[in-house]
Amino acid sequence: MKFDTLYINGKIFTSDDTMLHAEAMAVKDGRIAWVGTGEQVQTLRMEDETTRVVDFGGKRVLPGFVDCHMHAIMLADFAKQISVLPPDIYSIEDLKDAIHKVRSNQEEGQWIMGWGYDEGKLAENRAPNRHDLDAGCSDSPVVVQRSCTHIWSANSKALEMAGITKDTPDPEGGRIGRDENGEPDGILYEKAFVLVQKLLPVKTEDDRAADVADLGEILVSQGVTTVTELMENGRMNFDNVFGKAIALGLKNRVSCYYLWRILEEEPELVTDSPNLNSEGQVRIAGVKLIGDGSVAGRTAWCDMPYKPVPDDNGNIPAEPQYGIPVCSEDEIIAAREFCKANKCQLSIHCMGARTIDRAVGLTWQEKPWMDNPEVPSVRLEHVTMPTKEAVERSVKAGIAWATQPIFMYSEIESYQKNLEPERISEIYNIADWREAGVRMAFSTDAPATSWATPSEPFANLKGAVTRKAWNGEDCGQRHKVDIETAIKL
Repeated sequence: MKFDTLYINGKIFTSDDTMLHAEAMAVKDGRIAWVGTGEQVQTLRMEDETTRVVDFGGKRVLPGFVDCHMHAIMLADFAKQISVLPPDIYSIEDLKDAIHKVRSNQEEGQWIMGWGYDEGKLAENRAPNRHDLDAGCSDSPVVVQRSCTHIWSANSKALEMAGITKDTPDPEGGRIGRDENGEPDGILYEKAFVLVQKLLPVKTEDDRAADVADLGEILVSQGVTTVTELMENGRMNFDNVFGKAIALGLKNRVSCYYLWRILEEEPELVTDSPNLNSEGQVRIAGVKLIGDGSVAGRTAWCDMPYKPVPDDNGNIPAEPQYGIPVCSEDEIIAAREFCKANKCQLSIHCMGARTIDRAVGLTWQEKPWMDNPEVPSVRLEHVTMPTKEAVERSVKAGIAWATQPIFMYSEIESYQKNLEPERISEIYNIADWREAGVRMAFSTDAPATSWATPSEPFANLKGAVTRKAWNGEDCGQRHKVDIETAIKL
């Protein structure tokens, strides 16, 4: 077999336990066709002297990264918005200036959008409210998403357009932030932000495809070859968007999950998809539910209360806060039955212990339904603080977990604000999961975290290997992993 190119003198990590390390590899028709030792490569060179040879010069080679939980379309969209993160923005005052700058370059009434704020990283140590955003722009609607994407801040114009007043009740599964007088403060939690979100201008498929194609170049440069689309905020046809992006040059493989509330109205997005469980570049993989929120936003639904902290007015809440359940048991059951009928995966966002227990309790005794037995029927996203029972049941049922070391690494300020130190050291208790035999993988959840380059894998790896935050804070050494394991995961 003639190879097109032979690469020699490399430090190649394969992630294949039968041969973890190699020195050489050969490429044929754009694919790696052989990997071996320095001794073996001499035989290959003697057999075929016409193959092009490239000397790595001792450089490290890693497999392409598979990011099994991210939001590609959202990330592509955010790349066009204000990034409310260092090194661009360190304070609410910086954010006001950035909003004002955007407003000066567009017409009155056009939306101004931002993403990524984390109150722990802002100098004021709080979320931006309606008055802050008004100071940047008051004659056009402004919305800024928190890094977890489960909390939005809106200015007065956006609240007015959404009809949100003092008398507006909290929607089911959400909460409208209010000041001491009961007036909306502009901070919208969980399903409350939908009241504003539904007013946003809708991008066309062509717009989104172009954004995704641009994002693909960034991902390839970061070594990310395969991504997932776990979008929860958009109503679109993934076959069309990614098909058009491929036509524009997207090289990455993509696996897509539709939000259940969208499929309830448009089940044909899955049932009629030509890419359902495809082996091609785009695969429609399954259905996603949002079970709760985030630890950083105090909306993950927990079995133990969050550390009591004063609100913006200095008041300690009278009742313990456990977070918010976002979907019902009936919704999980309905989505589960849809997935069984259509042989696709069920994905559930679960951060808090109560949400994890509920998701596992409603799925673990079901007979696996995927045609390929190696593909898990159920996968849980994030899995921050599982109970021992949830771990044991997940192992028995083959439920897969996708978790993100980047969260504590990049959001340590919020975790320390919301959880006691001993609790921080024992969440994401990866050592216990590995010992029990949980099927698991690492991922970034990009862009839903407080990191300026959220899809870049190496900060994630560093968080897993050191079990320390970006600022050196210890996050529980018992649960760190070695670098080889981190890369495999």
